[in-house]
Amino acid sequence: MTNINERLDKIQEKIKEDKFIKGRGLGNEISFYIFDYHPRYELIVRDHIKSLKRIFSRERYNRKILEVDLYNMLLSLAKKQRIYESIFEIEKDQGKDALFTALNNFAIPEIFLNEIENQMNDHNVVFITGVGKIYPFVRSHTILNNLQERLDKTPVIMFYPGVYDGQSLNLFGSFKDDNYYRAFQLIDNK
Repeated sequence: MTNINERLDKIQEKIKEDKFIKGRGLGNEISFYIFDYHPRYELIVRDHIKSLKRIFSRERYNRKILEVDLYNMLLSLAKKQRIYESIFEIEKDQGKDALFTALNNFAIPEIFLNEIENQMNDHNVVFITGVGKIYPFVRSHTILNNLQERLDKTPVIMFYPGVYDGQSLNLFGSFKDDNYYRAFQLIDNK
């Protein structure tokens, strides 16, 4: 298995490639990628994402990265809709099962997709992070399935703390997220 730092170091060159922006293959399939990694590397991956954003913020690269941390977005949306404080009240008064139900009813893919579209502006690459932090309220395959209809021309990289085998997602190496076969492996894990 390739070292995590070696895999992370290959991301920059991949993003610089023309085919990364233009699409893959003869049919210019959607440019959705998954960078899977062992959850123990979460902090290393987060630091590397910050570094990539800093590198590509320079004009010469013509890559404007929007990072979408799904967990932070959920909290931000809850604050905008003035339900943030009630999240804690629900858990305190009604328990964690009621909180789970309430958040599942609130955290529908549509609110995330609308917010991502609102933030796109002139960004031409999307990083999706916070996948592990938001589980089980939001499932990564649901976001990807719905996002492909809205961002079919924009490269998306999901940083995934688990295993992606080209067919299915397995969060933390323990929870089968579901089948998803439209994304490419960004950097081989072998």
